[in-house]
Order: sequence, then C-alpha cells, then structure tokens
Amino acid sequence: MTTGTTGVDDTDPAPDRNRLPRPLRPFRTGRYRLLATALGLSLAGSGMWAVAVVWQVIAIGAGPSELSLIATASGVGLVATALLGGVVADRASRRRIILLAQAAKAVGAGSVAVAATMDLLTPGHLIAVAAVLGIADGFFYPAYSALVPAVVPQDDLLAANGIEGVLRPTLMQAAGPGAAGALISVFAPSMAFVAIAAVHLLAATCTAIMREPETRDRTARAGNPVQSAVSDLRAGFAYLLTTPWLVGTLTFAVTLVLVAGGPIQVLLPFAIRDQGAGGPQAFALALACYGLGGVIGSLTMSALPLPRRYLSVMLLAWGGGCLPLAVLGAADQLGIMIAALFLHGALTSGAGVIWGTLLQRRVPPAMLGRISSLDFFVSLSAAPLSMALVGPAAAEWGIRSVFLMAAIVPLTVAVLAIALARLRRDELDHPLTGAR
Repeated sequence: MTTGTTGVDDTDPAPDRNRLPRPLRPFRTGRYRLLATALGLSLAGSGMWAVAVVWQVIAIGAGPSELSLIATASGVGLVATALLGGVVADRASRRRIILLAQAAKAVGAGSVAVAATMDLLTPGHLIAVAAVLGIADGFFYPAYSALVPAVVPQDDLLAANGIEGVLRPTLMQAAGPGAAGALISVFAPSMAFVAIAAVHLLAATCTAIMREPETRDRTARAGNPVQSAVSDLRAGFAYLLTTPWLVGTLTFAVTLVLVAGGPIQVLLPFAIRDQGAGGPQAFALALACYGLGGVIGSLTMSALPLPRRYLSVMLLAWGGGCLPLAVLGAADQLGIMIAALFLHGALTSGAGVIWGTLLQRRVPPAMLGRISSLDFFVSLSAAPLSMALVGPAAAEWGIRSVFLMAAIVPLTVAVLAIALARLRRDELDHPLTGAR
C-alpha cells in the first residue's frame, strides 16, 4: 500500500493492518513510529522545561521578573519564526528541519545544565536559551505537520492526528512535568536539564535514522532567497484568503481562542476558589481532568471514520464544546466543574483531530507547511490578547458573565461560519469519506 502523497511503501503487510485498532494503525508504518517517537520526546522535553526553569530561576536567586522575561523570550521566538518556519518547511527537507530543531533544543538545554553545574548560570543565559527553544519550535511544528502525510497512508491521517492529541496532554502536561519534578526533588534543577537535553537528543536521533520520504512538493526557487521566501509567504496568504473553508474555520478559531482561552488560563483558579470549590489541589485536579478529557476525545475521534459532514461536525463540536464553560462561572461544587472541563476538553480535542486531518488532506502538499504555520500563528497571536483582556473584563462584568460569554459566543460564531462560508455545500463538493 502506498503512503498517501509519496508513493513509497514502508508499511507492514496489508493483513496486519486490520489486526490493529483504528487509532493505532499509523504505527504500522516504520517511519511514522520514528516520527511519533520524536514528537513524543519533544513534547516531554517541553513539559520538563516548564517545571525545571522555574526551580532553576529560584536556585540562582532570581525571581518572577526574570521568569517572566524567560517566558516572553520563548513566546517571542516562537511567534517570530512561525511564519518563516512554514515557508522553510515547503522549501527544504522537513526531516532535516526537525532534526536540526531537536538538536538545537538539546544543545540549549545542555548548555544550561553545564553552566548550572559550574555555578555560571545567569538569567541572561536562560533568556537566550528560551528564545532558542521558541525559535526551534517555530520551525519544528510546521515541518512536523507537513511531514505526517508523507509517512502515513491517507486513510490513517485521522488516527495520526488523534495520536498527537493524546501525546500532547499526556507528555507535555503530565509525564514531562512529573519527571522534571522527580529529578529536581532527588537531585537538583541542573539534572532536569540534563534529562531535557537527553530527550531532545533522542528525538533528533529518531529523526536522523528515519528514511527521507520521496516527495516532489518542494517550492525552492532560484534568485534572491529573501525575495523568494516573501513570495512564497505571499502565495500562502493568497491561498488562504481565496479558500472559503479555511477563511471560515480560521475566523472561528480566532474567536474561540480569544473568547475561551483567557477564561480557562486566567480565571479558572479564581472561580474554583471564590465559589468554594477548593484550593490549589482542586485546581490541579480540574486541570488533570481537562487534559484527560482531551485524551479521551482524541482517542474517540481517531477510532471513528471521518464524518461525512466533517466541516460542520468540527465547528459544531468546537462551538458546542464551549457550552459547558457556562458552568464554571456558576457552580460551587468541584465535581460539576470537573465534569464541565472534561466535556469541554473531549469535544474540542476531538474537533482538533478533524482539523489537523483536513489540513493534511485538503491543502496541497506544496502549501501545507505555510498553511500549518499560518494556523499556528493565528492561535499564538490570539492567546496573549485573550489573557490580557480577560482580567479587565472579569473586573468589569464579573467572572460568571465572562464564562457565560465564553460558552455562548463560540457556538454562535460556528453557526455563522458554517452558513456564511457555505461549508455545508463545500463538504459535500469535496467528500473525504471512504477511509476504512
């Protein structure tokens, strides 16, 4: 069986495919096993960094201001390179981009470990490394998204995106931070950075031994590299703006992140405390159940065939999945709030699995890196604005009103997007069913 866009067969025999449950079928492809391992290791490393850097800042006598600068440097590096990363992913070897990105992260984390061990570590060093990590991720994620269709059969793309939806909360939000915390408690923060460097080095090794897919979708051009890169980026924007289903979906996505992202990130701990549902432990449990909902939603969606009305189902699941947020501003029982977060995580993560699959199946391979980076850039841009606005909004209207708005607005915009972008007609004109 051929692998979607590549025409290369590195899968196991066809009968073996049917022995695997649908969510696990991508693992029958050797190159995907290596690619998924590299992704999982990278996510674990990012989760470990989030914990290790906090305690390392404390260990060198720095404080919240320095930690804020470190987080800002990472975010700026990521946002600044997200669009360029998409252009490069469509012009160069995506496998090599992932390899270099993971190697850069390993070197950065390793330099922190060495400097900390020698008592030479400074906040400036951590800020510089955080910027490197952000830049590396700006190149890594578009390259990864564009490489998946080249190593996974088309019928298994939904399952592959489901696997990513499971790995992200499991490794980045649970296993990675937990491992870093254990290392720090037994040894020192510097040992956590040794482990971070090791996992990124392993991710680079997995990518290095993965066979390069045979693709013919490069867009590299002769002439001035800056001008050609700008031309490629302009072509990506032109494709986006002339493709109604992308315009409609990304417009909805901006609204979703802007309206719902900030309340969960900023207001949830205050809602739990002020409404008598508990304290820090209750907040941690609520976040864990939110992540568990995402895992269940991703697994469930990856086990099902792609819906015939895939655009409508996706937007309605995203929008409808926000309705439980209304409970967070009113409930005074932790169990009810946890149930609402679980349902929200399950529905929105399931919709995210569909979205990743649509990008990989409907966007031309030569354009996939740029469109993936544009999607990434939109989400990155809206999230900080949401967190900046949600505090003043809560002070003006109250937490309950803000969560109510976060519950109602996304579904309203989803219905409008389906109607105005004529998505119901579009999904019938471009059927993607038939995966088995």
